[in-house]
Amino acid sequence: MGEAGQSVCLGVIVAPHGVRGAVKIKTFTERPENIAAYGPLTDEKGRRQFTLRHFRVQGEVIVAHLEGIADRDAAEGLKGLRLYVPRAALPAPEEDEFYLADLVGLPAETAGGQRVGTVLAVHDFGAGDVLELRQPIGGTIFLPFTREVVPVVDLKGGRLVVDPPAEVEVKPTPGSGSAAGEDGGDAEDDDEGDGRS
Repeated sequence: MGEAGQSVCLGVIVAPHGVRGAVKIKTFTERPENIAAYGPLTDEKGRRQFTLRHFRVQGEVIVAHLEGIADRDAAEGLKGLRLYVPRAALPAPEEDEFYLADLVGLPAETAGGQRVGTVLAVHDFGAGDVLELRQPIGGTIFLPFTREVVPVVDLKGGRLVVDPPAEVEVKPTPGSGSAAGEDGGDAEDDDEGDGRS
């Protein structure tokens, strides 16, 4: 992502809290309270808008009251909803930093120049960030987003350099060599530190 008009996901509603419409939100921001720092939140399509009336940090989540959500049933209906802000609402990343959303759409290649795929999404399934790549000849693979597996993030050059683990099968593009393996094991939570939310 990164172009004007696009949105960045700052969190997801994981559960209702209590009977008065509060929700628990898992945030993807550096500090959980930052989810309220960039203005109203929207759903993925930008059709519904949510304003945090008040909130508190509670462990790994924030407990928040959203304007217009007054009871548990309404809060339950929001479970799983991802919350977004316009990319333009976020501060510019510092030198050598980026938002994970900026990786979407970038081509990924090995240090030797073999095309591995294009970043479709960045996921966090609980064991650290994982890149989902669409391979040039079809199918997708998942790579742990660690310095070991993704040693180079070159936003100016518009590419990632990757070193897929042996257990990840990279389908060779026609006329290129092959890589071995199978769909990617556990993602290690390496201290990549470059991605910001």
